[in-house]
Amino acid sequence: MSADQPTVLLVEDEAAQRAVLSYNLEAEGFRVAQAENGEEALIMVAEENPDIIVLDWMLPNVSGIEVCRQIKSRAETRSTPVIMLSARSEEVDRVRGLETGADDYVIKPYSVIELMARVRAQLRRARPSAAGLRLEYEDIMLDSETHRVTRSGLALKLGPTEFRLLSTFMEKPGRVWSREQLLDRVWGRDIYVDTRTVDVHIGRLRKALSQHGGGDPLRTVRGAGYALG
Repeated sequence: MSADQPTVLLVEDEAAQRAVLSYNLEAEGFRVAQAENGEEALIMVAEENPDIIVLDWMLPNVSGIEVCRQIKSRAETRSTPVIMLSARSEEVDRVRGLETGADDYVIKPYSVIELMARVRAQLRRARPSAAGLRLEYEDIMLDSETHRVTRSGLALKLGPTEFRLLSTFMEKPGRVWSREQLLDRVWGRDIYVDTRTVDVHIGRLRKALSQHGGGDPLRTVRGAGYALG
């Protein structure tokens, strides 16, 4: 798996529907993790740390509404976009879904093409670098399309790993990322890398960001990880 490949958690109890959506999401360039009930979904959210969740309302045991409520009640997953799928078309149901924290609400039957567009739209908000957008934080500018970084208008030389680290930090300034989360996002879930490697590359990133002067914008949070700002 490419470390830059966004992960979609698809939660759908109908196998045929899950297969169709998984095929189309993979064709769009996403990595797809799947769950077929609410309990499995909550476990997968913790294990996979997905970039976006496509969640069916009607699930066995734990409903999609409850899964969404739990996702949005936890600090570590609150900002993860949730697109809820439902055959419930009444306004009161849509309102309930959105008030529970869903970022979008798609009524069945739906157009797969439209759903893919909605997934991309939510991803642009959640992971702008994966959508090829420009990120800015104070005097640092990162162009994820051209892979160029400047600070106070001066070009910075960054290795590919340092670039991906900086992209991750700049997407969510202030968020504290653990070493394990950075390994998943920057190196990829299928690659084994010692967590101490993260510290080495953080050191390189700090050096690169200060190559023309300026303070260190990265913050070490003892026992938790690293953050930008």
